[in-house]
Amino acid sequence: MSRSTADSTPSVTLPTPEERRRLREALALSEEQVAEAMGVTKATVKAWEAGRSAPRGRKREAYARLLGACGPEGPQPSPDPAGRAEAVSGSALTPSAPSSPVSSRPPATPAGDGVSMPAERLKPEAPEPGAPETAEKPQAAEKSEVAEKSEAAEKSEAVGPAAPTEPAAPVEAPAGSGGLTPEEAFDALYAHAAPGLVHQTYLLTGRRALSREAVERAFQQAWQRWPEVAVDADPVGWVRATAYEYALSPWHRLRRAHKHPDAAPAEAGRRGQELLSALLELPPPYRRTVLLYDGLGLDLPDTAAETEASTPAAANRLLHARTVLGRKDPELAEPEELHRRLNALVAEEPAATALPAARAVRTGSEHRTRTWTRAVVGVTAVLIAMTGFTAVTAPTRYVPVNAPGETVNGVPVRGGPEKLRPEDVELRDRLRSEPNPGPERLLPVAG
Repeated sequence: MSRSTADSTPSVTLPTPEERRRLREALALSEEQVAEAMGVTKATVKAWEAGRSAPRGRKREAYARLLGACGPEGPQPSPDPAGRAEAVSGSALTPSAPSSPVSSRPPATPAGDGVSMPAERLKPEAPEPGAPETAEKPQAAEKSEVAEKSEAAEKSEAVGPAAPTEPAAPVEAPAGSGGLTPEEAFDALYAHAAPGLVHQTYLLTGRRALSREAVERAFQQAWQRWPEVAVDADPVGWVRATAYEYALSPWHRLRRAHKHPDAAPAEAGRRGQELLSALLELPPPYRRTVLLYDGLGLDLPDTAAETEASTPAAANRLLHARTVLGRKDPELAEPEELHRRLNALVAEEPAATALPAARAVRTGSEHRTRTWTRAVVGVTAVLIAMTGFTAVTAPTRYVPVNAPGETVNGVPVRGGPEKLRPEDVELRDRLRSEPNPGPERLLPVAG
């Protein structure tokens, strides 16, 4: 399942959607400021950072320069599609820790509100000789922006540091091979990440069958978009986000098999079962946030990006989830204890699950793609045929419709005077020809 992307490959390589958000927040820029600088709307910037779309042409280059993704020599060309399989052998199979977003950026100096800002943005621009002084920014706007940044920083400090996670051992390519084919890379990724993702999805939903189905569907989508997943900085995170989205879909509540959660495993112990039941009582967005941050050890910006929320919103969700869990179990009120117990629950050896083979997942994905493609082509062909038949058989001019006469029953008899007889006609003529003035007028006689 490979396709050529030589015609559609952009000239500038943008960071991943999560990296775009992290770079913007490291530059202390809001979505409104980025939208104003790029000449787009705030919703477009949100779509760029969520991965639903990407800028093109000159806006792509300008967006990369704004985020600092281009080097001093200009935009770097995207990698050759033919070498993607070799790139997958190192990056697609090793879920490495997210790189620092400010590693290639100018050094940051702390601002007065505790939020680090790049040094270049803090330097005042030298006014040109003879040019009038520009109006300063209103103090009210500066205070509101600083207050928002301070609030976000305080919430991030209140949430606490993410639990450290040990990097997983990389999956090495077979000895003597210069690189992995797409099939081999996908099979290695599936064997490395699928069991753990099934276990994490079970902790998120409490349903074993649904977790297996969600992970299988996520890997099928990953194989459909393998050219994109292969060059992603965190392919395991890509599959994890897809599996979580599918597992938390509200439509599963209408399915009888997934209506109620399964019983907690006995291997988790009493405390693990209590923690799992408390997690399942949280709303899905809060449950997902606390699992990503306290269970998997993602930092707050990465957690916010994966849940498609702002960093302050993710911090509020995390604090609320910790408060609710602390009410269920007083020991969980301490962030360190919650870190430890969730880490132990996530790192627990997943139960043996009957997962399909990687080849079966790839075959199912290709079969699903072919089925949908044939269905779309069939429906399109039927619509074209119906349109053509209508165009051929339709009249070219208007033909009036003359309805044939029909006998109508139940109509009342026509009213009016009857036909005159001959005697009546003779009497009428005589009256008209000889008018009778009547008797003479009587005049009174005086006595």
